[in-house]
Amino acid sequence: MPRDPRYDILFESVKIGPVTARNRFYQVPHCNGMGHPMPSGVASMRGVKAEGGWAVICTEQCDIHYTSDISPYAEARLWDDRDIPALAAMTEAVHEHGSLAGIELTHNGLHALNRMSREVPMAPSDIVVENYDPIHARAMDKSDIKALRKWHRDAALRSKKAGFDVVYVYAGHGLSMPMHFLSSRYNHRTDEYGGSIENRARLLRELIEDTKDAVGDSCAVAVRFAVEELMGPGGITVEEEGKAVIEMLGELPDLWDVNVADWSNDSTTSRFSPEGSQTEYISFVKQMTSKPVVAVGRFTSPDLMVSMVNKGIVDFIGAARPSIADPFLPKKIEEGRMEDIRECIGCNICVSGDSTITPIRCTQNPTMGEEWRRDWHPERIQVKKSDDSVLIVGAGPAGLEAARALGQRGYTVALAEATTQPGGRVTLESQLPGLAAWARVRDHRLQQINNMTNVTIYLDSRLDADQIREFGFQQVILATGARWRGDGVGRKHREPIPGHDGANILTPNDIMAGKAAQGRVLLFDDDHYYMGGVLAEKLRLEGHEVTLVTPAADVSNWTHNTMEQGRIQTRLLELGVEIVPQHGVAGLRSGAATLACVFTGRTRDIECDTVVPVTSLIPNNALYQSLVADSSALESAGIKSVLAVGDCLSPSTIAAAVYAGHKAARGLDEAPVEGVPFKREIPAIEC
Repeated sequence: MPRDPRYDILFESVKIGPVTARNRFYQVPHCNGMGHPMPSGVASMRGVKAEGGWAVICTEQCDIHYTSDISPYAEARLWDDRDIPALAAMTEAVHEHGSLAGIELTHNGLHALNRMSREVPMAPSDIVVENYDPIHARAMDKSDIKALRKWHRDAALRSKKAGFDVVYVYAGHGLSMPMHFLSSRYNHRTDEYGGSIENRARLLRELIEDTKDAVGDSCAVAVRFAVEELMGPGGITVEEEGKAVIEMLGELPDLWDVNVADWSNDSTTSRFSPEGSQTEYISFVKQMTSKPVVAVGRFTSPDLMVSMVNKGIVDFIGAARPSIADPFLPKKIEEGRMEDIRECIGCNICVSGDSTITPIRCTQNPTMGEEWRRDWHPERIQVKKSDDSVLIVGAGPAGLEAARALGQRGYTVALAEATTQPGGRVTLESQLPGLAAWARVRDHRLQQINNMTNVTIYLDSRLDADQIREFGFQQVILATGARWRGDGVGRKHREPIPGHDGANILTPNDIMAGKAAQGRVLLFDDDHYYMGGVLAEKLRLEGHEVTLVTPAADVSNWTHNTMEQGRIQTRLLELGVEIVPQHGVAGLRSGAATLACVFTGRTRDIECDTVVPVTSLIPNNALYQSLVADSSALESAGIKSVLAVGDCLSPSTIAAAVYAGHKAARGLDEAPVEGVPFKREIPAIEC
């Protein structure tokens, strides 16, 4: 299908100093949980994006020196020449598809705790570090600043040797030394590097000039700059530092990559910010510089992308998360296949890879992070190995993805769903406050399946073991999901809470099914992801007095990994939800509950009319157990395999369910792999 001419502007080439980008799609730097320990994985992941049409592909932050050690986090490194080959693997993968490779050179300043290198952290002034490590950063003297400039220049020269086309000076997210010098809350100096904004911007100016002098003849020099920290007068603001820096330095680099800080504001989840939420903060930049500008905003709508360019707000459509959800987003727009785009849902499960120092993953794109180690491609899959027909039971995220991928392989697939609506938990959870975008997980897969003549969905079709054996399918995949427990069993309480059977209990499934809570609500969150917080929000918005009790130190504790915990707790407090951290539930009775401190065991009573335990789930695996219990009956029915996937095997995230469905589809009829089923990157021993 030809491209819609409305989108032609997105495919114009753009000059960036001495290099030219083939279109306006720009994958900005983003972390991935692989970094320097897994260079092959990083190179393949970035290379797939270049294949998918992104004109510029950047690294994650790349630490330039051992005094910028942020171990244990797995970012890129360019400490010396020995790091060049690993980074060159990425540039080669990107160049293979005609794209430019960018590197984000970084010194993390007081955010580099140097746990591995054991060097003393440095900062503009003597100051304690921001997390809870018992460490102070020392004030840099003039010789330290001179050394930093040399380290950065050396890293720029190494970047050129590694084949990079765009070299960054990083002053964004509050994480880098130039940003620390710009910020008056970190910079208390009284010399020419402190005081006025001109002085505080001196280091940034010098690093730009040094980099231009070192590699500017053949490499573009970009600056990533946070124009706003959303902290009010205590932080960097558009009206003060933001506009002043662009006015002073606007013509120095070859490109401005502008955003808001910190990372949690730059990559806000869809629960708290819509697409394009940064536009109001960065829209002034192009009015103050002639150089090209890139900005992000979880852009998934081609029409909004065109609008951003036509309005003169940006020259490039910047993306991290949308490029993760669909590495082929540009190519699909170019080929007029908008309906095939896997739109980012803004859940930030991708960020959790960096937070937990594990390879990146994506709810929408189950191949993300698996490009090298499993040889998975987001658009290509091996053809079927037999003419077997496949029955999938359950049209939740695992079942839908298994059906879509098996249909793509060429199998004849029947997808049976017990209810009248496909989507399973996705359909239910996307109706909760702030989670509407999550319905894209269901909608994308339904759209793809509806275009397949070899996949058929049967709704309102609850099946038992006898029916499955009678149908004549050779392969059976069960994706029947899970249900929330109502007895309080979870991490804190490994046995049912005493008195639960006499209390007015509503499970999350009950609430999502429309059952109404009565009076005062006690919500016990021992799940620690989003469900407890979002149900507390829903119940409070419905007018209930809500008390959220959790054994953790704060609400929705795991969402620190998705950078939304602070927003969740703030919203609940602003709504008037009472939060009782570090407590379990010792007992329940009609109209009341007994809470117990997780440290001392001291108890106190709280009045409540409804109890909502958000603790753990029970797999809906009875159908699976019934089928596999009688192997002779399976053999007589001609069924070769029965596989349980997703929540009915092991309840987890939606991302894990989609991955499980995809993995099952790729593995059907394939020979089992002996040993470790994926490639590993093994450290070399240097003598």
